[in-house]
Amino acid sequence: MKLKRIGGEEMAKTLELLFGTEIGKQASVSLDQPKEPIDSVAVKAAMEAIIASNALFTVNGNLTVVNGARVIDRNVTLYEI
Repeated sequence: MKLKRIGGEEMAKTLELLFGTEIGKQASVSLDQPKEPIDSVAVKAAMEAIIASNALFTVNGNLTVVNGARVIDRNVTLYEI
């Protein structure tokens, strides 16, 4: 059986901010359609501001450290079944 493609391909980029919590676990915040090119200095400053503001709380406690950031690029193709 051959699958018939419907529609085009959909590309989605997400900026994922990776934090450490007060109990040593990892937490992440995902932002859709980030502005490119990514400015790593601005991203780190924003992440530090998020930590300093205590605006976010996770089940694993408060965010305490910047662990990194990454862009996830995903392609989705729809098929008729």
